[in-house]
Amino acid sequence: MLTESVDTMFITMQIKDFLTQFDLDGKKADVYLAALEVGSGTVIEIAKKAEIKRTTGYDILLDLEKAGLLYQTTKGAKRLFVAEDPEKLRQKLKEKETMLNEMLPQLRSFYNVRGTKPKIRFYEGKAGLREVYADTLNYNGEILAFGSDDVVKVLGMDWATDYLAKRVKKGIRVRIILPQTEMIDKTFNPLDQKQLRSSKLVNPKKYPFSVEVNIYGHQKVALMSSREEMAIIIEGAEIHNTLKLIFELLWDNLPEIKLL
Repeated sequence: MLTESVDTMFITMQIKDFLTQFDLDGKKADVYLAALEVGSGTVIEIAKKAEIKRTTGYDILLDLEKAGLLYQTTKGAKRLFVAEDPEKLRQKLKEKETMLNEMLPQLRSFYNVRGTKPKIRFYEGKAGLREVYADTLNYNGEILAFGSDDVVKVLGMDWATDYLAKRVKKGIRVRIILPQTEMIDKTFNPLDQKQLRSSKLVNPKKYPFSVEVNIYGHQKVALMSSREEMAIIIEGAEIHNTLKLIFELLWDNLPEIKLL
């Protein structure tokens, strides 16, 4: 019996900790759980179950009603509070996610504004490389890149195919400067239009790029060394803008692509 009591207390603590994500903490969480357990009850019944004063319980019940987690009804002369199905929490979570997605562009416009120090993050191993490439898909707008075929050799064609499919699905276009290797000529360039990519090529013997550079987002630059299995993401307006200008300078002076 003691074990059951301890287990029940532990589970209740876990539930209360989870409910804080929905602004249900302290006495508010106690009243919500009491209302769920009672199902349909008066203020006095629910407050008693939650072990709080009636007046406090009434105020909290009204707050929960405003939040859409319960509703009022009457039975004879009694006014009852009825708990909604906990599925409501899932709906509220989806609503928050939708609101967050709508607000992200505005929030990012305030993020790491000009004048702050650049932020630098380091990543190691194949998992680190994959994480950095995944980050490039978190932003709308065009990606400017200096690339190579090394990443395909290290992370594999299956990964490359999956990454490209996700980028295309999100409608993210890329302009990229690449060394004209056999793999790039045969495997990637013929699919440029389908994969929302514009490419320009350089002589691989004269310009053997091995580190890939992605310029993307509001002010991000990613440098990925597949051979060394390490990467860096730099967030800073000056670095981002300068590398963007360097890319545009080279792009404007390179000839249009000529396939073998």
